[in-house]
Formats: sequence, C-alpha cells, structure tokens
Amino acid sequence: METTQPLKSLALAKKKTGINRYVRDFIMNKYLYLMMVPVLVYYMIFHYAPMYGALIAFKEYSPMKGIIGSEWVGFKHFQDFFSSFYFWRILKNTLVISLYSLVFEFPAPIILALLINEVRSKMFKRVAQTITYMPYFISLVVICGIITDFTNADGVINKILMTFGYDGQTMLQKPDLFRPIYILSEIWQRIGWESIIYIAALMGIDTEQYEAARMDGATRWKQIIHITLPGIMPTIAIMFILRMGNLLNVGFEKIILLYNPVTYETADVISSFVYRKGLLEFGWSYSSAVGLFNSVINLILLVSANYISRKVNESSLW
Repeated sequence: METTQPLKSLALAKKKTGINRYVRDFIMNKYLYLMMVPVLVYYMIFHYAPMYGALIAFKEYSPMKGIIGSEWVGFKHFQDFFSSFYFWRILKNTLVISLYSLVFEFPAPIILALLINEVRSKMFKRVAQTITYMPYFISLVVICGIITDFTNADGVINKILMTFGYDGQTMLQKPDLFRPIYILSEIWQRIGWESIIYIAALMGIDTEQYEAARMDGATRWKQIIHITLPGIMPTIAIMFILRMGNLLNVGFEKIILLYNPVTYETADVISSFVYRKGLLEFGWSYSSAVGLFNSVINLILLVSANYISRKVNESSLW
C-alpha cells in the first residue's frame, strides 16, 4: 500500500505535466491551430461524414425509405459482385492499368526532374518546365477531345502512321490500343506537374557533396547514382506509398470520356463500373458495395507499402 501511493502520485504528476505542456503549446501557437480549423471542418464534412452512407452497401437502398429504413441484406451485393462475370474483368483491367501507370508513369517525373537538374542553362530550364507543366492545366474534357481527334481514322497520328503502312483505323475502337493511349496521355499530362516535388527535393541536396565527388573524379552519372538519387529517395518513397494507396483508383473521368462498349474488354475499371451501375442503372447499393471493396483493398495496399518502406529505407508516412 505504501509503494502504490507514490506510484499513483508520480503518474498523476506526469499526466498533469503532459496536459500543461499541451496547454502551453496551444497558447504559443494558437493562430496555427486556428488555421487548422477550416481544414478539419472540411474533412469532417466532406470525408468522414459521408462514410455513414457506406451502410447502403449492406442494404437494398431505396430513396423513399432512406438509409435507415431500407432493408438490410448483409453481404448479398458483395456476393453478387464476386460471382458476376464482370468481377474478374474489371479487377484485371484495374490492376493492369494501375501497374502500367506505376511502371511507366511514376518514374517519368523523376527522370524529368533529374534531366532538368543536369541542365546548366537557366533559360532552357524555365522553358522546359513551362512546356511540361502546361498540359496539366488544360481541362480534362479538352484533353480527351484532343486525344480523340488525334487518334481518329483521319487524325494526325494515323496520318503519320499510315506512311509506315498502318491501316488507319480509329485507335480508340481497338481494345488492345486503349491502355497504351491512356498511359501515354497520362504521362504527357502529368509529368511536368508531378516533377515539381522532385525538383524541390533536388534543390535541398548539399552542393558540397557534388564538389567533393568531382574532386574524387566522379563522373556526372556516378554523381546521380551515389548522391542525387539517395538524396531524393525519401521523397520517392513517400510518393510511392501515396501512389500505392491509390493503386486501384484509376481516374474514371478520363476513362469514361475515352472508352466505349467496344473497348469495355480492356478499358472498363472498378471506378467506371461503379459510375455505370450506380448513376446510369440506379444500382446504388450494388455500386456502393463495389466501391467499398475498392477502398478496403486500397487501404490494405497503403498500409502494406508504408510498412515495407519503413523496414527497407526507414521512410514512411507514419
């Protein structure tokens, strides 16, 4: 009894000290905390509150009855989705397009940032950055219109390819060409904008390391391998984790604007399937079940990528 009393007193003292520390920090940084309020309110209203609507994935939702009044059906919609013809097709398309994006699109801005970093002319750097940034700020509808016009039977790309013996058919009507067109257009549209964060990371590398490497006789290629890439590796790891968390979230807006029933075989992904079933066919509960399945898989991928990154290079989100 005599030993437990001092322990309780010590625990209370530590708790009080911790509370006082938080109070002092709040008083010292009250304006920063105040600036956080709109962000927290935004996430509470538009990100956390809508999670309540995920209940309709387990119900036969009817707008007249509402979420609470709709009949509870459990995992019926999940079972229907897993046993349907579309499950393996859209899962395969989503994974293939996502992996293509990860393999080809993810390294592209890193390579562009490394190339721009090696250029000595400031004027050329500015011009190159401006040209590569521009497609990102063009409306997606306009981008898809350009892609459609260029890949038509009488489009610019077809006219060029016809000189090499290509048959000149509309490319977006061919299922086997949809994925290459999608990935190449994604690279063209996003490479400049996504390179900004890597260029900023490159600017944070100590220049004395390059001077020491040059004195030791290291070539520019060896400087990139042994100084530049290790210097931006934490940034690459964080961006890779974020990309893994969105691996299955293939942007449905662009796919919906480019695909058609002829290319469903290779173009239809989870997000476009959810859009078609939920908004066009009014299958709200079924589409919610598919979307919830997609979110759960993304969460598992995000946690796994974060864990692996923390173990391999000690860089992680948490």
